[in-house]
Amino acid sequence: MLWRFSIPAIAGMVVTALYNVVDSIFVGQGVGEIALTAVTIAFPVMTFLMAVGMLVGVGAGTMVSLRLGEQKRDEAEMILGNALTLIAILLVFTTGVFLYFLDFILVDFLGVTPDVLPYAKDFISIILLGSVFMHIGFGLNNIIRAQGDPHTALKTQLIAAVVNIILNYLFVFVIYWGVKGAALATILAQATAAVWVVYYFTYGPGILRFRWHCLILRKGIVKDIFRIGIAPFLMQVVASAVMIVLNVRIQLFGGTTGVAAYGVINRVQMLLLMPIVGISQGAQPIIGYNYGARKYKRVLQTLKMAITAAVLVGIMGFFFAEFFPQNIIRVFNNSALLASMGVPGMRIFLFMSPIVGFQIISANYFQATGKPIYSIIFSMLRQLIVFIPLIYILSNYWGLLGVWLASPLSDLASAIVTGICLRQDVKREKLRMISEQGA
Repeated sequence: MLWRFSIPAIAGMVVTALYNVVDSIFVGQGVGEIALTAVTIAFPVMTFLMAVGMLVGVGAGTMVSLRLGEQKRDEAEMILGNALTLIAILLVFTTGVFLYFLDFILVDFLGVTPDVLPYAKDFISIILLGSVFMHIGFGLNNIIRAQGDPHTALKTQLIAAVVNIILNYLFVFVIYWGVKGAALATILAQATAAVWVVYYFTYGPGILRFRWHCLILRKGIVKDIFRIGIAPFLMQVVASAVMIVLNVRIQLFGGTTGVAAYGVINRVQMLLLMPIVGISQGAQPIIGYNYGARKYKRVLQTLKMAITAAVLVGIMGFFFAEFFPQNIIRVFNNSALLASMGVPGMRIFLFMSPIVGFQIISANYFQATGKPIYSIIFSMLRQLIVFIPLIYILSNYWGLLGVWLASPLSDLASAIVTGICLRQDVKREKLRMISEQGA
């Protein structure tokens, strides 16, 4: 059951990660190291845009599942329509703000150097102008999944990923549009996903439809969407903030090449984490259902299996990062200087990969058993509470080496704290299981 639930989730997460990996590979090989740096600097902006989409998509998707479970199709369609309107409003606001303050954001906030600025500005401007497709295609795709059609939701991601690869090759290597071509390929791929999603909710086989009267915002629906979607939104915002801090500190100590090296490491880490997140998503409904049914033995069995699978994925990632870092970097760019910074950086940054899977699954366990505050704290612990202070403290002493060291040390610290709390919670559940069996 864990395998059956996890495979679609893993596939979807990996396809999502491939979006940015593909952009980086084509830009790094077809344009050069400076363009790779520009795409790396642009990634936090894209992550923030994804966070806005998740705020509406995850919140609305959860509500749609609840209403369909209650056999309230009309209310579910009202939520779908409100989600589309909210996306349009947030799109105009976020895109307008980013475009108006783009020079300030890039130069004063992100610290982009003059040689990188034209590439970063070209890439981000096109991404922002096409962000409507990202919001619709990936935001509303959550609702397709929520109404019980995960295979169509996966098709949305697969179609967009294939289009992205084909257009990146065409625009970068055939037409020679450089970083603009990579950005254009991305938004056209997202446009394909958006058209697919709109068609699905207009003429497709789904049970929900876009209806004009449902587009009028309802205060209660908007409030519930934001209430449910705020947690994944904040997690994405935190991830964006962490990447900004890393880019700024790495640029200070490693220059343009250092940021390009981090861009490669970040893409490798994404490909490593996505299967683990997929396993976590697959385990969550199994743990939640059996916890609600008071079948604690199955809860603990699922938890153990999920942790084992996630740790094995982490070990595979560790193996490739430690023994083949140079080969991985060459996929993105053949620069000897990039390899000289990226090889030790990858080995250090991803050194604790095996325990990252344990930490993610454990944090998700608390979410699945009705303890979301613990889950948020443990997730924040790894990404924000420990990581960012360590980046500043260690880099002040050891420069770029200190930035690389901050990652494994924060992974270790958060895994220890999460492990202690998990052990105590599991012990309580075992005692409860024994007492209920006795009764």
